[in-house]
This record gives sequence, C-alpha cells and structure tokens, in this order.
Amino acid sequence: MPFHIETWDKPDHQQHRQALRPAHLEFLAENAGLLIACGAKLNPDGTDAGGGIYIVELDEHEDAERFIRSDPFYKGELFERVKITKWRKAYAGGQCFLEAKA
Repeated sequence: MPFHIETWDKPDHQQHRQALRPAHLEFLAENAGLLIACGAKLNPDGTDAGGGIYIVELDEHEDAERFIRSDPFYKGELFERVKITKWRKAYAGGQCFLEAKA
C-alpha cells in the first residue's frame, strides 16, 4: 500500500537542512526501491519551501512511520511536522493503476 508522507521544516532551518542534505540523499539512495516519488517542496520562485513529499510503497502505517523516522532529516530534528496518509496510486509514470469497474 502506498503512503504519502509530507513534512514541514521548522522555521529558519534552511542551513540545518543543507547540513543534513548529503546524509538525507544517501538515505534516499539506500531506500530507492521503496520510493514511488519524492522531492522538496518549492516556492513559486523555485527556492526551497522548507519541507518535502515522499510517496513510498510500504505495507503498514507503522512501516511508513519507521521509514520517515530513519531519515537523517527526521533524526536531525529538522521537521516541525510530519503527516502520513494512505495513498491510492491512480496514475504513475503515465500508466493507469485503477481497476476498471463493470
């Protein structure tokens, strides 16, 4: 079951984010097989908006919690808030995953 994980950084923590970023990117590479998509949220001008979105393929909500708690951004106390939601994959990569209804 896919899960959507959205994070919000603590205010004025951009330097902290940048310091943790190399370890975070390593974490993502190590867990690439679980990632449907992920990335930073951006402001309209393209600057970092202080948070991110992960869509991960995991079995249970508890697995999604363990995943995000393992992220160096989480361990480094960057996040002010984290929200985990089950997610229905309707389309990804131009492919439909919805079952046809008779």
